[in-house]
Amino acid sequence: MRVHVADHPLVTHKLTVLRDENTPSPIFRQLVEELMTLLAYEGTRNVRVEPLEIRTPVAVTTGVRIADPKPLIVPILRAGLGMLEGMVKLVPTAEVGFLGMARNEETLEPTTYAERLPDDLSDRQCFVLDPMLATGGSLIAAINYLLDRGATDVTAVCILATPEGLEAVEKALHGREVTIVLGAVDERLNEHGFIVPGLGDAGDRLYGTV
Repeated sequence: MRVHVADHPLVTHKLTVLRDENTPSPIFRQLVEELMTLLAYEGTRNVRVEPLEIRTPVAVTTGVRIADPKPLIVPILRAGLGMLEGMVKLVPTAEVGFLGMARNEETLEPTTYAERLPDDLSDRQCFVLDPMLATGGSLIAAINYLLDRGATDVTAVCILATPEGLEAVEKALHGREVTIVLGAVDERLNEHGFIVPGLGDAGDRLYGTV
């Protein structure tokens, strides 16, 4: 498992505003989208490309284009939806699938309640979007779901993570090749399964249902 933490002052600045409990939902949504674009830039460094010959106004040259099959972006509902627009702005030719997952607040275990993905993900690069990597349960379930369908390259993009969550993901994946791109790794997971200092419930803050 490869972990990349985006060490950039713009990321830290936007994270600071996201963490503030006084930041209203409209600004929170806007900042998540902006932050996602920065993280997507890091997360797509190894996106597959193929050569493409073009003619400029001056000469013929060879560039690249995103290769087929196109990348698949998979936001985990519902909070992952807030990250989707920032990602597709950067990779507009990507396809989008959805995984609906909820965490039992007593057991902290995830359950899948909705799925909209291609049946065959053979040779696909997949990008999983989930703002918070807390216990790691939802992300582990989502990554295994994609790998079991044939995906060969999975990158998870999260705004925040905990050391406990990262450890759980690494242990559960048994050496399978996965990349995790993060805005920050926070201090710890509390007894209620929330990230500390964190930013609260990302889904509630995105959609104003606190």
